[in-house]
Amino acid sequence: MSDKPIIAFQGMPGAYSEQASREKIPEGSYLSCKSFEDVFVAVEEGRAKIGMIPVENSMAGVVSDSYDLLAQQNLHIIGEHFLSVRHALLALPGASITDIQSVYSHPQALAQCHSFLKSHPWERMSVYDTAGAAKDLVVRGRLDEAAVASALCSELYGLDILAREIQDSHMNTTRFILVSREPQDPPPGVPCKTSLIFEVRNIPAALYKCLGGFATNGVNLTRLESRPVAEKQWSYHFYLDFQGRPKEAACRLAMEELEFYTTSLKVLGCYPESPQPEVVIEG
Repeated sequence: MSDKPIIAFQGMPGAYSEQASREKIPEGSYLSCKSFEDVFVAVEEGRAKIGMIPVENSMAGVVSDSYDLLAQQNLHIIGEHFLSVRHALLALPGASITDIQSVYSHPQALAQCHSFLKSHPWERMSVYDTAGAAKDLVVRGRLDEAAVASALCSELYGLDILAREIQDSHMNTTRFILVSREPQDPPPGVPCKTSLIFEVRNIPAALYKCLGGFATNGVNLTRLESRPVAEKQWSYHFYLDFQGRPKEAACRLAMEELEFYTTSLKVLGCYPESPQPEVVIEG
């Protein structure tokens, strides 16, 4: 039996979530799941040790499904990872750019490569998944078709890379979180983030009062996001990330003030803060 930790991710093999898993935990083995919910279930049932979940993208914004599942499930955030999204144009071996007539990918990937694709007379075809678009090239076997996907897909499916770095923005970054059944205490001395979810009391300026303790205690917030509460009309959860640990004096005071103005408060995890990737422009 392998001692490698199993990392569950959403998408076909070669998806950017798998690439993030490989970057963060190169010694792992990787489990492809159809949906985000399947990732959570795989971790809850013990079929995977860790789930790799995208929560926000610098170009497309928040991944709503991920936040909703964090509210519904009982997994703990134990880490984060920032992935630089680098799109490549893939085709069957022997194909050339002059052969291509149509390009397949997820709508967001096609949009993120707008300038490159616009410079060629290709028909753009939207599909459910970047990695799935690459895999389907092999199934159809057409030399006049290409896919926009990760370079990892070229290795997994035996495809040629006709062009690299075709995305419009070299700052395109996706933030992932790592979830597990058990919380983990970060090592001492390591800069940390804490993530939590709360509902505010029905009083004037409740959210303002919830956040006031962070300002007065000098605790930096890195994310605040609202999502509707299931089965509660016009009610909202707030997801909050801050730099620090709940046991630190300033953070503890801020959370005590927050809790006073909430009807529910749940700490999702305290975990080491990951550095964001440097922007490297090739060419």
